[in-house]
Amino acid sequence: MIPFNKPYLSGRETRYIEEAVRMGKISGDGAFTRRCHSFFEQQLGFHKTLMTTSGTAALEMAALLLNIQPGDEVIMPSFTFVSTANAFVMRGAKVVFADSTAENPNLAVAQLEALITPRTRAIVPVHYAGIACDMEAIMHLAQKHNLQVVEDAAHAIDSYYKDQPLGSIGHLAAFSFHETKNIISGEGGLLAINDTAFTQRAEIIWEKGTNRSAFFRGEVDKYTWVDIGSSFLPSDIIAAFLFAQLENLRDIQQRRKHLWQEYATRLAPLGKLGVGLPTLPEYATNNGHMFYLVCRSLQERTALIARLRACQVLAVFHYQPLHQSPYYRAKHDGRALPWAEHYADCLVRLPLFYELEAPQQAMIIEEVLTFYSAIV
Repeated sequence: MIPFNKPYLSGRETRYIEEAVRMGKISGDGAFTRRCHSFFEQQLGFHKTLMTTSGTAALEMAALLLNIQPGDEVIMPSFTFVSTANAFVMRGAKVVFADSTAENPNLAVAQLEALITPRTRAIVPVHYAGIACDMEAIMHLAQKHNLQVVEDAAHAIDSYYKDQPLGSIGHLAAFSFHETKNIISGEGGLLAINDTAFTQRAEIIWEKGTNRSAFFRGEVDKYTWVDIGSSFLPSDIIAAFLFAQLENLRDIQQRRKHLWQEYATRLAPLGKLGVGLPTLPEYATNNGHMFYLVCRSLQERTALIARLRACQVLAVFHYQPLHQSPYYRAKHDGRALPWAEHYADCLVRLPLFYELEAPQQAMIIEEVLTFYSAIV
């Protein structure tokens, strides 16, 4: 079976893990954590970064930093992973779902202003498949209505809006290093803090609500509980694994982009049949995170996945729309979100990972083309 995903070892992961163990500190905020922070801040230009145990944890930190309270409203797409919503629902927020666009699953910016009320506190754009939302328009709305923007950049490492790295534009941003992402540590995430007003408190929340980090820098004579927080920082073993990946970011990205482009080129004829392929707005770049097709119906997608599985290829569908979920259906305001539902029914993700071999990819492409040639 050709898997949908396969975690990739770039070469030094186990060596760095051993090095972390020999240094005698494998809890949080060790030497490799600091190396990762420096990489993100110096190479990608984030003001301040804090590694977390997951992308979910980074979003939860963002909700705490924004002081989200019961009854506050937070706007986000319905077509996203449940963590995007959970982080704010856990603080008592009412999530207001926006639809996706016809061009791609990103949120429809044109709908946003109509969803803003006096209770709206934040907008959470999700850069689906590493393709940028229209951040200039989103930030303009946020400034106009005095809102905060939290970029869900879980898919978006090394992807750009114009010349700005995704995750560096909103007030805060969350990244994921889950094993299905481009750069991985098994589980793991990162909070990027771009608004300096959040810097000091983010560090306190990260350290269980204490000023421990300031104590170790010699800024206070003892550390104590000064705010709410939790244990968001990961083991330095996770950071050691991640740092080895970061050292090979260029190579990993070059390979993934090559595979993505091969799919895009060979499968382009399907567009003439009405099958959707990833589209890049003029302001966006492609980071090779995923390649997907948008089938013409749920039945067609089901048949395509079954055909590929019969050929020993694991292709998968993606999110179910959160506004229709058993948990949130009764809380949704009842608006129809047709594009979110369309992607939930019709989007299929093809295998894309570093070690996918050219003959394997060629076979996947051929099977997809053969499937469509038989049903035209």
